[in-house]
Amino acid sequence: MPKAGKGQLLIEVRAVAVNPLDAIIQSNGTVMYGWLQYPVILGEDVAGIVVETGTGVKDFAVGDRVVAYAMGLEKGRDEASESGFQAYAAVDAALAAPLPSTIAFEDGVVLPLAISTAAAGLFEEGQLGLDYSHLGNVAPREEIVVVWGGATAVGGNAIQLARAAGYRVVATASPKNHDQMRRLGAEAVYDYRDPEAADHIIEEVRSSVVAGILAVAVGSAEPSLRIARATRATKIAMASPPVSFYEQPRRRGLSLARTRLFLRLGTRTALLQVRSRAHGIRASFIWGSAIATSPVGPAIWGEYLPAALASGSHHLYPEARIEGDGLPAIQAAIDTLRRGVSAQKLVVTLDPAVRT
Repeated sequence: MPKAGKGQLLIEVRAVAVNPLDAIIQSNGTVMYGWLQYPVILGEDVAGIVVETGTGVKDFAVGDRVVAYAMGLEKGRDEASESGFQAYAAVDAALAAPLPSTIAFEDGVVLPLAISTAAAGLFEEGQLGLDYSHLGNVAPREEIVVVWGGATAVGGNAIQLARAAGYRVVATASPKNHDQMRRLGAEAVYDYRDPEAADHIIEEVRSSVVAGILAVAVGSAEPSLRIARATRATKIAMASPPVSFYEQPRRRGLSLARTRLFLRLGTRTALLQVRSRAHGIRASFIWGSAIATSPVGPAIWGEYLPAALASGSHHLYPEARIEGDGLPAIQAAIDTLRRGVSAQKLVVTLDPAVRT
Protein backbone atom coordinates (compact mmCIF):
# COMPACT_ATOMS: atom_id res chain seq x y z
CA MET A 1 0.00 0.00 0.00
CA PRO A 2 1.61 3.30 -1.07
CA LYS A 3 1.72 6.27 1.30
CA ALA A 4 0.95 9.85 0.39
CA GLY A 5 4.18 11.83 0.57
CA LYS A 6 4.55 15.56 1.00
CA GLY A 7 2.26 17.37 -1.42
CA GLN A 8 0.69 14.11 -2.57
CA LEU A 9 -2.66 12.36 -2.63
CA LEU A 10 -3.17 8.65 -2.19
CA ILE A 11 -6.07 7.66 -4.39
CA GLU A 12 -8.08 4.49 -4.69
CA VAL A 13 -7.91 4.00 -8.43
CA ARG A 14 -11.26 3.50 -10.15
CA ALA A 15 -10.17 3.86 -13.79
CA VAL A 16 -6.94 3.93 -15.79
CA ALA A 17 -6.21 4.69 -19.44
CA VAL A 18 -3.45 3.24 -21.59
CA ASN A 19 -1.14 5.38 -23.71
CA PRO A 20 1.35 4.80 -26.52
CA LEU A 21 4.02 5.56 -23.93
CA ASP A 22 3.07 2.41 -22.00
CA ALA A 23 3.48 0.27 -25.12
CA ILE A 24 6.76 1.95 -26.05
CA ILE A 25 8.27 1.47 -22.59
CA GLN A 26 7.13 -2.14 -22.55
CA SER A 27 8.85 -2.76 -25.89
CA ASN A 28 12.01 -0.75 -25.39
CA GLY A 29 12.05 1.20 -22.15
CA THR A 30 15.83 1.09 -21.87
CA VAL A 31 16.20 3.54 -24.76
CA MET A 32 13.91 6.37 -23.63
CA TYR A 33 13.64 5.43 -19.94
CA GLY A 34 17.00 3.88 -19.18
CA TRP A 35 16.63 4.47 -15.43
CA LEU A 36 13.75 1.98 -15.18
CA GLN A 37 14.59 -1.59 -14.16
CA TYR A 38 12.35 -4.59 -14.78
CA PRO A 39 9.84 -5.27 -13.27
CA VAL A 40 8.14 -1.90 -13.76
CA ILE A 41 4.65 -0.62 -13.01
CA LEU A 42 3.35 1.37 -15.98
CA GLY A 43 0.46 3.84 -16.20
CA GLU A 44 0.09 7.63 -16.24
CA ASP A 45 -3.66 8.26 -16.44
CA VAL A 46 -5.65 7.63 -13.26
CA ALA A 47 -8.99 8.65 -11.77
CA GLY A 48 -10.34 7.71 -8.38
CA ILE A 49 -11.10 8.75 -4.81
CA VAL A 50 -8.71 10.39 -2.36
CA VAL A 51 -8.12 8.14 0.67
CA GLU A 52 -5.18 10.01 2.21
CA THR A 53 -3.55 13.44 1.87
CA GLY A 54 0.11 14.19 2.45
CA THR A 55 1.54 17.11 4.37
CA GLY A 56 1.11 20.48 2.73
CA VAL A 57 -1.99 19.54 0.72
CA LYS A 58 -4.68 22.21 1.09
CA ASP A 59 -7.04 21.95 -1.87
CA PHE A 60 -8.07 18.29 -1.55
CA ALA A 61 -9.64 16.14 1.17
CA VAL A 62 -10.33 12.48 1.79
CA GLY A 63 -13.35 11.43 -0.26
CA ASP A 64 -12.73 13.81 -3.16
CA ARG A 65 -13.17 12.45 -6.68
CA VAL A 66 -10.09 13.32 -8.74
CA VAL A 67 -8.33 12.77 -12.04
CA ALA A 68 -4.53 12.84 -11.97
CA TYR A 69 -1.28 12.45 -13.87
CA ALA A 70 0.74 9.65 -12.27
CA MET A 71 4.44 10.50 -12.45
CA GLY A 72 6.08 7.28 -11.28
CA LEU A 73 7.89 6.53 -14.55
CA GLU A 74 9.78 9.83 -14.61
CA LYS A 75 13.43 10.02 -13.60
CA GLY A 76 13.92 10.35 -9.87
CA ARG A 77 10.37 9.24 -9.03
CA ASP A 78 9.16 6.13 -7.21
CA GLU A 79 7.51 4.00 -9.89
CA ALA A 80 6.41 1.41 -7.34
CA SER A 81 4.08 3.83 -5.54
CA GLU A 82 3.56 6.66 -8.02
CA SER A 83 2.60 4.77 -11.20
CA GLY A 84 -0.98 4.24 -12.26
CA PHE A 85 -1.63 0.58 -13.01
CA GLN A 86 -2.39 -0.52 -9.46
CA ALA A 87 -5.24 -0.42 -6.97
CA TYR A 88 -3.84 2.56 -5.06
CA ALA A 89 -1.47 5.22 -6.40
CA ALA A 90 0.32 8.19 -4.87
CA VAL A 91 0.03 11.26 -7.12
CA ASP A 92 1.17 14.86 -6.86
CA ALA A 93 -1.69 17.12 -5.78
CA ALA A 94 -0.27 19.74 -8.16
CA LEU A 95 -1.05 17.39 -11.07
CA ALA A 96 -4.56 16.46 -9.97
CA ALA A 97 -7.93 18.10 -10.50
CA PRO A 98 -11.35 17.65 -8.90
CA LEU A 99 -13.66 15.48 -10.98
CA PRO A 100 -17.28 16.71 -10.89
CA SER A 101 -19.88 14.16 -9.84
CA THR A 102 -21.41 14.50 -13.30
CA ILE A 103 -18.29 12.99 -14.91
CA ALA A 104 -17.68 9.25 -14.65
CA PHE A 105 -14.19 8.11 -13.68
CA GLU A 106 -13.83 6.27 -16.99
CA ASP A 107 -14.61 9.45 -18.94
CA GLY A 108 -12.36 11.80 -16.97
CA VAL A 109 -9.35 9.47 -17.03
CA VAL A 110 -8.76 10.14 -20.75
CA LEU A 111 -7.20 13.52 -19.96
CA PRO A 112 -4.02 13.49 -17.81
CA LEU A 113 -1.10 12.60 -20.10
CA ALA A 114 -2.79 13.98 -23.21
CA ILE A 115 -3.60 17.42 -21.81
CA SER A 116 -0.21 17.63 -20.05
CA THR A 117 1.68 16.81 -23.25
CA ALA A 118 -0.45 19.24 -25.25
CA ALA A 119 0.18 21.97 -22.68
CA ALA A 120 3.93 21.30 -22.69
CA GLY A 121 4.07 21.53 -26.49
CA LEU A 122 2.04 24.70 -26.69
CA PHE A 123 3.21 26.68 -23.67
CA GLU A 124 6.66 25.59 -22.48
CA GLU A 125 9.40 28.09 -23.34
CA GLY A 126 11.49 25.39 -25.01
CA GLN A 127 8.56 24.42 -27.25
CA LEU A 128 6.10 26.82 -28.96
CA GLY A 129 6.15 29.17 -25.96
CA LEU A 130 2.61 30.49 -26.49
CA ASP A 131 1.01 32.91 -24.04
CA TYR A 132 -1.17 31.10 -21.50
CA SER A 133 -1.49 33.89 -18.93
CA HIS A 134 -5.24 34.26 -19.41
CA LEU A 135 -6.41 30.77 -20.32
CA GLY A 136 -10.15 30.70 -20.83
CA ASN A 137 -10.48 34.45 -20.35
CA VAL A 138 -8.64 36.12 -23.20
CA ALA A 139 -9.66 38.16 -26.22
CA PRO A 140 -9.27 36.32 -29.54
CA ARG A 141 -5.90 36.65 -31.24
CA GLU A 142 -5.12 36.69 -34.94
CA GLU A 143 -2.18 34.28 -34.71
CA ILE A 144 -2.73 30.72 -35.87
CA VAL A 145 -1.54 27.45 -34.38
CA VAL A 146 -1.33 24.47 -36.75
CA VAL A 147 -2.02 21.07 -35.16
CA TRP A 148 -0.97 18.23 -37.48
CA GLY A 149 -2.71 15.21 -35.96
CA GLY A 150 -5.75 16.85 -34.40
CA ALA A 151 -7.68 13.62 -33.82
CA THR A 152 -4.98 12.18 -31.57
CA ALA A 153 -5.43 12.47 -27.81
CA VAL A 154 -2.71 15.14 -27.64
CA GLY A 155 -3.97 16.91 -30.75
CA GLY A 156 -7.59 17.16 -29.62
CA ASN A 157 -6.57 18.62 -26.28
CA ALA A 158 -4.07 20.95 -27.95
CA ILE A 159 -6.83 22.38 -30.15
CA GLN A 160 -8.88 23.17 -27.07
CA LEU A 161 -5.99 24.65 -25.08
CA ALA A 162 -4.85 26.82 -27.99
CA ARG A 163 -8.40 28.13 -28.44
CA ALA A 164 -8.69 28.73 -24.67
CA ALA A 165 -5.53 30.84 -24.94
CA GLY A 166 -7.14 32.84 -27.74
CA TYR A 167 -5.32 31.43 -30.77
CA ARG A 168 -6.94 30.37 -34.02
CA VAL A 169 -6.37 26.72 -34.94
CA VAL A 170 -5.98 24.86 -38.22
CA ALA A 171 -5.71 21.08 -37.93
CA THR A 172 -5.46 17.80 -39.81
CA ALA A 173 -7.47 14.62 -39.23
CA SER A 174 -9.19 11.83 -41.09
CA PRO A 175 -12.38 13.06 -42.82
CA LYS A 176 -14.56 11.09 -40.39
CA ASN A 177 -13.15 13.24 -37.55
CA HIS A 178 -13.43 16.65 -39.21
CA ASP A 179 -16.72 17.62 -37.56
CA GLN A 180 -15.33 16.65 -34.17
CA MET A 181 -12.23 18.79 -34.73
CA ARG A 182 -14.44 21.77 -35.51
CA ARG A 183 -16.46 21.17 -32.35
CA LEU A 184 -13.21 21.22 -30.39
CA GLY A 185 -12.37 24.60 -31.90
CA ALA A 186 -10.50 24.17 -35.19
CA GLU A 187 -11.64 26.69 -37.79
CA ALA A 188 -10.35 24.59 -40.70
CA VAL A 189 -9.50 20.89 -40.96
CA TYR A 190 -7.70 18.98 -43.72
CA ASP A 191 -7.19 15.29 -44.43
CA TYR A 192 -3.63 14.40 -43.41
CA ARG A 193 -3.60 11.62 -46.01
CA ASP A 194 -4.14 14.12 -48.84
CA PRO A 195 -0.78 14.65 -50.60
CA GLU A 196 -1.73 18.31 -50.95
CA ALA A 197 -2.78 18.80 -47.32
CA ALA A 198 0.30 20.88 -46.50
CA ASP A 199 -0.34 23.08 -49.56
CA HIS A 200 -3.95 23.62 -48.50
CA ILE A 201 -2.87 24.66 -45.02
CA ILE A 202 -0.22 27.00 -46.41
CA GLU A 203 -2.86 28.67 -48.56
CA GLU A 204 -5.29 28.81 -45.62
CA VAL A 205 -2.86 30.61 -43.29
CA ARG A 206 -0.79 32.57 -45.81
CA SER A 207 -2.07 36.00 -44.77
CA SER A 208 -1.78 35.30 -41.03
CA VAL A 209 1.02 34.89 -38.52
CA VAL A 210 1.64 31.25 -37.61
CA ALA A 211 2.60 31.21 -33.93
CA GLY A 212 3.81 27.64 -34.12
CA ILE A 213 3.13 24.11 -35.32
CA LEU A 214 2.36 21.11 -33.13
CA ALA A 215 3.34 17.90 -34.91
CA VAL A 216 1.59 14.85 -33.44
CA ALA A 217 1.85 11.23 -34.61
CA VAL A 218 4.43 9.45 -36.74
CA GLY A 219 5.02 11.16 -40.09
CA SER A 220 3.92 14.61 -38.94
CA ALA A 221 7.34 16.25 -38.83
CA GLU A 222 8.00 16.49 -42.58
CA PRO A 223 4.73 18.22 -43.58
CA SER A 224 5.02 20.44 -40.50
CA LEU A 225 8.49 21.55 -41.58
CA ARG A 226 7.18 22.30 -45.06
CA ILE A 227 4.39 24.46 -43.62
CA ALA A 228 6.83 26.25 -41.31
CA ARG A 229 9.16 27.09 -44.18
CA ALA A 230 6.33 28.44 -46.35
CA THR A 231 4.68 30.49 -43.58
CA ARG A 232 7.90 31.66 -41.87
CA ALA A 233 6.93 29.97 -38.63
CA THR A 234 9.99 29.49 -36.45
CA LYS A 235 8.90 26.75 -34.00
CA ILE A 236 7.74 23.15 -34.33
CA ALA A 237 6.93 21.06 -31.27
CA MET A 238 6.93 17.33 -31.97
CA ALA A 239 5.02 14.81 -29.85
CA SER A 240 6.12 11.70 -31.75
CA PRO A 241 9.37 10.27 -33.12
CA PRO A 242 9.82 10.07 -36.92
CA VAL A 243 9.40 6.26 -36.87
CA SER A 244 6.93 3.96 -35.15
CA PHE A 245 8.27 2.15 -32.09
CA TYR A 246 5.51 -0.41 -32.52
CA GLU A 247 7.51 -1.97 -35.37
CA GLN A 248 10.08 -3.54 -33.06
CA PRO A 249 9.88 -6.90 -31.29
CA ARG A 250 8.90 -6.98 -27.62
CA ARG A 251 11.63 -9.41 -26.67
CA ARG A 252 14.75 -8.03 -25.02
CA GLY A 253 18.17 -7.69 -26.65
CA LEU A 254 19.47 -6.80 -30.07
CA SER A 255 17.74 -7.90 -33.25
CA LEU A 256 17.92 -6.97 -36.92
CA ALA A 257 14.49 -5.31 -36.74
CA ARG A 258 15.47 -3.22 -33.73
CA THR A 259 18.81 -2.22 -35.28
CA ARG A 260 17.11 -1.08 -38.48
CA LEU A 261 14.49 0.82 -36.50
CA PHE A 262 17.05 2.85 -34.59
CA LEU A 263 19.16 3.48 -37.67
CA ARG A 264 16.07 4.99 -39.34
CA LEU A 265 15.26 6.93 -36.18
CA GLY A 266 18.74 8.42 -35.91
CA THR A 267 19.02 9.24 -39.60
CA ARG A 268 15.62 10.89 -39.92
CA THR A 269 16.01 12.85 -36.70
CA ALA A 270 19.41 14.17 -37.74
CA LEU A 271 18.20 15.15 -41.22
CA LEU A 272 15.15 16.89 -39.75
CA GLN A 273 17.32 18.94 -37.40
CA VAL A 274 19.73 19.93 -40.17
CA ARG A 275 16.94 21.01 -42.50
CA SER A 276 15.12 22.88 -39.72
CA ARG A 277 18.13 24.81 -38.56
CA ALA A 278 19.07 25.69 -42.12
CA HIS A 279 15.82 27.64 -42.32
CA GLY A 280 15.95 29.17 -38.83
CA ILE A 281 13.30 26.78 -37.45
CA ARG A 282 13.54 25.20 -34.01
CA ALA A 283 12.13 21.65 -34.04
CA SER A 284 12.00 20.14 -30.56
CA PHE A 285 10.56 17.00 -28.99
CA ILE A 286 7.93 17.39 -26.26
CA TRP A 287 8.38 15.82 -22.84
CA GLY A 288 4.92 15.98 -21.24
CA SER A 289 6.15 15.79 -17.65
CA ALA A 290 8.08 19.06 -18.10
CA ILE A 291 5.03 20.93 -16.82
CA ALA A 292 5.50 19.34 -13.38
CA THR A 293 8.45 21.64 -12.65
CA SER A 294 7.39 24.75 -14.56
CA PRO A 295 4.66 27.40 -14.18
CA VAL A 296 2.66 25.63 -16.91
CA GLY A 297 1.68 22.81 -14.53
CA PRO A 298 -0.15 24.98 -11.97
CA ALA A 299 -1.72 27.04 -14.74
CA ILE A 300 -3.25 23.94 -16.34
CA TRP A 301 -3.97 21.64 -13.40
CA GLY A 302 -4.57 24.19 -10.67
CA GLU A 303 -6.31 27.02 -12.48
CA TYR A 304 -7.65 26.05 -15.90
CA LEU A 305 -8.75 22.42 -15.62
CA PRO A 306 -10.87 22.51 -12.42
CA ALA A 307 -13.01 25.36 -13.75
CA ALA A 308 -13.11 23.96 -17.30
CA LEU A 309 -14.29 20.54 -16.10
CA ALA A 310 -16.90 22.06 -13.79
CA SER A 311 -18.31 24.24 -16.57
CA GLY A 312 -17.92 21.68 -19.36
CA SER A 313 -15.93 24.16 -21.45
CA HIS A 314 -13.12 21.62 -21.94
CA HIS A 315 -14.43 18.54 -23.71
CA LEU A 316 -13.32 15.13 -22.49
CA TYR A 317 -11.33 14.03 -25.49
CA PRO A 318 -10.82 11.46 -26.87
CA GLU A 319 -13.89 9.34 -26.21
CA ALA A 320 -13.36 6.59 -23.64
CA ARG A 321 -13.59 3.02 -24.92
CA ILE A 322 -13.90 0.54 -22.08
CA GLU A 323 -11.67 -2.48 -22.62
CA GLY A 324 -12.53 -4.37 -19.45
CA ASP A 325 -12.50 -4.27 -15.66
CA GLY A 326 -9.63 -5.14 -13.37
CA LEU A 327 -5.85 -5.01 -13.67
CA PRO A 328 -5.58 -8.15 -15.85
CA ALA A 329 -7.44 -6.31 -18.63
CA ILE A 330 -4.66 -3.75 -19.02
CA GLN A 331 -2.31 -5.88 -21.13
CA ALA A 332 -5.05 -6.66 -23.64
CA ALA A 333 -5.77 -2.93 -23.87
CA ILE A 334 -2.11 -2.18 -24.60
CA ASP A 335 -2.07 -4.88 -27.28
CA THR A 336 -5.19 -3.36 -28.85
CA LEU A 337 -3.50 0.05 -28.81
CA ARG A 338 -0.56 -1.38 -30.75
CA ARG A 339 -2.92 -2.46 -33.52
CA GLY A 340 -4.23 1.09 -33.89
CA VAL A 341 -7.01 3.18 -32.37
CA SER A 342 -8.52 6.36 -33.84
CA ALA A 343 -10.07 9.21 -31.81
CA GLN A 344 -10.57 6.95 -28.78
CA LYS A 345 -8.79 6.32 -25.49
CA LEU A 346 -8.68 2.75 -24.21
CA VAL A 347 -9.81 2.62 -20.59
CA VAL A 348 -9.88 -0.10 -17.95
CA THR A 349 -12.13 0.27 -14.90
CA LEU A 350 -11.18 -1.02 -11.46
CA ASP A 351 -14.12 -2.17 -9.40
CA PRO A 352 -13.12 -1.80 -5.71
CA ALA A 353 -15.34 -4.75 -4.86
CA VAL A 354 -13.18 -7.03 -6.98
CA ARG A 355 -9.52 -6.34 -6.22
CA THR A 356 -7.12 -8.53 -8.20
